[in-house]
Amino acid sequence: MMIKLGFSRCEVDTSVFYRRTRSGLIIVLVHVDDCTIAATTIALIMEFKVLIAEHVEITDLGELHWLLGIEIKRDRDRRTISLSQRSYLDSILRRYGFQDLKPVSIPMDTNARLSSAQSPATTAEFAQMRDVPYLEAVGSLMYAALGTRPDIAFAVQTVSRFSKKPGPAHWEAVKRIFRYLKGSTELWLVYGGNQKELVGYADADGSMAEDRHAISGYAFIIYGGAVSWSAKRQDIIALSTTEAEYVAATHAAKEALWLRSLISQVFDTTLDATTLFSDNQSAIALTKDHQYHARSKHIDVRFHFIRWIVERGSIRLIYCPTDDMVADTLTKALPSAKVKHFATELGLAAA
Repeated sequence: MMIKLGFSRCEVDTSVFYRRTRSGLIIVLVHVDDCTIAATTIALIMEFKVLIAEHVEITDLGELHWLLGIEIKRDRDRRTISLSQRSYLDSILRRYGFQDLKPVSIPMDTNARLSSAQSPATTAEFAQMRDVPYLEAVGSLMYAALGTRPDIAFAVQTVSRFSKKPGPAHWEAVKRIFRYLKGSTELWLVYGGNQKELVGYADADGSMAEDRHAISGYAFIIYGGAVSWSAKRQDIIALSTTEAEYVAATHAAKEALWLRSLISQVFDTTLDATTLFSDNQSAIALTKDHQYHARSKHIDVRFHFIRWIVERGSIRLIYCPTDDMVADTLTKALPSAKVKHFATELGLAAA
């Protein structure tokens, strides 16, 4: 139907439709039976509503304020758009009886060393955890971590690894994330900053992993707010910090290509090379050097994909000091000052 109305479907995201005319650009985002419309003029939006109503029954809810449980606020004077899940966070705090917990300033204790050894081993320990809603609570946290709260992504990734056999220590870590959210429900993900170009940060850390699998983290920011982020356990066991950072940069490069394709196609623009920051000089050198190295010859060829991306000019890998590495908060537990600093860098701010 959208095709009949003159829209094109985005090739890299099939839920995005767009149409360019002399009057301007209109973009329609579809999720099941919910549609969000953005356009360069109000007239284009009104025209689309009339056209779509001729084919299906619609309910016009007016200007966008809520979408899939996410509150959306526009400040036209400041030219910003802000997203928040505070209502959702309040609801899950009440659901699990955590509304009276004391707030904390970090989502994960920097001294915590969660491991499978803390899982129940005796009948008494299993009985202690029998009625604990661990899976449900972690699932509730995941929606926040994926939606508007990149600052809890690493902590949620960590506790989710123990979902099969959670122990008391794991449950305390889950409660700590809720305590952190209780003290930060008023944080909004804000877009509209001075930094207009798409930039990315890639990092890795394996110092806390009992199974030797490092954690890859990346974040991409445009107009001052994060649009994509990830905290994920690497599939391989890296034999060095350089290898772990190199693998993390490759995963980030793949996401950068997708974002570049989405922006280029929908907005009909040609992007300059996207800056991807890394805090490991050796990993950066490895992306540019095609020579044989005894210490890196074992690295799977699929991770050398980033070399082609850099050589083609799609991505520019630049060194960034660790203190400024935004993706650091996606790979490890950090002290309060760094948690607040990187949350701000990701676009999280109080209303």
